[in-house]
Amino acid sequence: MAHARISMYLPPDINPAQAAIAYGCRALPKLNEELQSEDLLTRQKALMALCDLMHDPEHVYVAIDIGCLESLKALLKDSNDMVRIKTTEVLYIMATHNVGREGFLKHDVIPALSYLLNDPQPACRENLHLALKHVAQLPS
Repeated sequence: MAHARISMYLPPDINPAQAAIAYGCRALPKLNEELQSEDLLTRQKALMALCDLMHDPEHVYVAIDIGCLESLKALLKDSNDMVRIKTTEVLYIMATHNVGREGFLKHDVIPALSYLLNDPQPACRENLHLALKHVAQLPS
């Protein structure tokens, strides 16, 4: 007779660094709440999920509309290196879309980004420069 065994290991296809994303119109508001969390791991997971979602211009529009840019501006001053790196990566991805570039100008993201020009992390500075390069392509 066979016995059921429960493994102590996670399944191989589960990424513990990725946040569970809500479905439909609740996904981005939930991630925006998680960006404001006091828990470091929750903020990091939310940033990872946002990196995936911001490739779609419709998600960028909704994120700007619900106030994600304000949350991301606050995270640019975070003491954790990974949070700053992933925040600049999200902003860089948002800047690849026209609606994201216009949101940068409307919500004064550029002055907030300028504080990271001397950041000790090279990945953070690289994402910052890529974001600014994309914003510079906007005629206004």
